[in-house]
Amino acid sequence: MIMLCCLALLCACGKSPEETVTDRKIAAGDITEFYYTRSNINFNAFYQRYRFYVEDGRRLFYHETREKPGEYGPATEDDITASGTVELSDEEWNEFLAFLKDGRVSARTDSAESGDSGPWMFIYWKKDKGKFQVFDFPSASEKLEFEEFCAELAGAV
Repeated sequence: MIMLCCLALLCACGKSPEETVTDRKIAAGDITEFYYTRSNINFNAFYQRYRFYVEDGRRLFYHETREKPGEYGPATEDDITASGTVELSDEEWNEFLAFLKDGRVSARTDSAESGDSGPWMFIYWKKDKGKFQVFDFPSASEKLEFEEFCAELAGAV
């Protein structure tokens, strides 16, 4: 009984590095970076980036917002209105991984299409070899929940 309680407690403490996420069964401990980027060059141009990454064993979140109210064209570094980095708690990192759990990862492809404002999402992991990096959430509602999670993290920086 004590052994069973200890096992349950260990499972509740977070995802093990071997637990997999996405349809490609990427080990949670192998994820090194995840980018979410949305951009608009039309009227009221903007750029939004969220980045989750591991550096020196620390799990970090970075956000950057660029805005050009009433203007057209790409938002540049001169247009940054908010940015920051924060180290994530185990709970926050596990919440991030939970968003990836049922996502789909596909190969990068070259495309001549333009005009899309995104979001563009890329996942990087230790064994990806530069091929399978394009990430998609399983539903629009899950993507929206992820965006809300990121906005909350950005607001706390």
